[in-house]
Amino acid sequence: MTVEGTVSGLEERVVGRAWMVRLDPADRGGAAVRVSCGRPACDPQVLPSAAVGRTAAVAHLATHLRAAPGPRPQASCACRAEECHTHVRADGPRDRAPALRCGGPVVLAVINDRQGRWWQALECCARCAAAHPSAKIVATAPAAPARAAGGPAPAAGARGAAGPPPAPVGPHFSHAASSPAPVPVPRAAPVPRTKPRRNRRTGKIAQRFVPHDLHPIALRDELIELGNLFRAYQERPEPDLEQLAELHSRKAKAFRTWAEVTGETELRLDADRAEQAAAAALLQHQQRTGQSPVGEGEVTNRLLPGLTQWEHARTVLAHVAEHTPLPGPEARLMAVMLTLRSALTGTGNLVGQDVRGLPLTEPEELIGRLVDSGWLSIPGTADDLLESRPESPTPITIPSLMPDEDGQGPFDFGRKTRPKLSGWAQRVVGDKKLRKKKTGAATRLLALALAVRTTTDGRLGAEGEGVDLSVLTSWCAVEPDELEPLVEQLTVADWLEEAAVTDGRLTGRLTERVLQVSCPLP
Repeated sequence: MTVEGTVSGLEERVVGRAWMVRLDPADRGGAAVRVSCGRPACDPQVLPSAAVGRTAAVAHLATHLRAAPGPRPQASCACRAEECHTHVRADGPRDRAPALRCGGPVVLAVINDRQGRWWQALECCARCAAAHPSAKIVATAPAAPARAAGGPAPAAGARGAAGPPPAPVGPHFSHAASSPAPVPVPRAAPVPRTKPRRNRRTGKIAQRFVPHDLHPIALRDELIELGNLFRAYQERPEPDLEQLAELHSRKAKAFRTWAEVTGETELRLDADRAEQAAAAALLQHQQRTGQSPVGEGEVTNRLLPGLTQWEHARTVLAHVAEHTPLPGPEARLMAVMLTLRSALTGTGNLVGQDVRGLPLTEPEELIGRLVDSGWLSIPGTADDLLESRPESPTPITIPSLMPDEDGQGPFDFGRKTRPKLSGWAQRVVGDKKLRKKKTGAATRLLALALAVRTTTDGRLGAEGEGVDLSVLTSWCAVEPDELEPLVEQLTVADWLEEAAVTDGRLTGRLTERVLQVSCPLP
């Protein structure tokens, strides 16, 4: 009879409820997220950012919790059904954990991961809920009623020799004699303290806990505030590199002071790493906004802002170098300007002043040769193009730039970028001092080549090591012995300074006057 009563008690147990709300990326490389719920009647939602998704996920889970019935006293732990580490031994076979592992009343708890990617509601015992650091108790089941009189009684030998009854256990286990869960004893009212409570404010920053007794107090408060600010920054839908650089700078200063107070070498190393992170974030912000350091505390605003547009400028020049239809620097310079006018669709508009502003000896003859080669198409003659005015421009067509059947062309920048690139090239080629010194097409081409091969502070080459002469002569369409006079012309026109030709390379730097038209190498 005792065994039957015990088996009957186990069969009355039901597995606790459990469901999860998840936050997953909606597409690769995008900011959109998908909120999905484990309840069968809930459809996934696609939201624009992780911050919006977390808010929606928490609100969705709260709606379920308000609508769901309270925890059931007879329910067994939902986490036990999933074989969590609380119920499975880590160093042995996956058998039952000791009976006293579970205990307390059944509760409805919510647990979540530290990264805010999922939230799970489950029915479990109070002891299992306490095993999860992030668990929050939503509701507690009432104490189970005592077994009615006349029910099956426990056998005398069911648990061995006579002695005191076993301690009450959790809802996963059933004894022959069922007893109500113990009612907690109310705490006594706290005795008033004669001394004021000490300020035990603490926090966490960079996986380090800030001691509550750290002095000076201003340092402790600064570290706690920085930890909160870094966590708030991680919740931003869009990055702010300027703000991030400021936070890293404050962290470096605070960690250096912390290292001086405690004498910990690791804190000093963390301060050095924070300084490097601040410098990197600030440089990246300046490059994205078209700025770069010039001197102590100075920045320059560039005509083409950002790494992407600088790379587009280099792409256009490289394309022209490979697809110029005619030899010579004048044909190369003309091809650059016409390519930028019709880069996306292969068509564009041109007026006579655009051509007459270039250093060309015979523009009519050059346009005729480009038309005869099939690279350029115009509706009239070269003279008609040179006489056209802004109110009636001449349409031009470059067949090699027209998109193919799939709509793909040689360039992948947008419609708003094309006029910016064209304006940048016009600014370099039409520089006032270059025009005043009456420099030729080869000198203007050299100015374009150097403008896209500098560091952020204007030194020639990716790391200031200079530019290979063979690259420059090939681009300018001149002989090697003709390059040095071109460099001299740029120096006289206040375009270059400290220029020198040594070991097959041109070293030096752009002057501050023209630094704004440069496109630094990554």
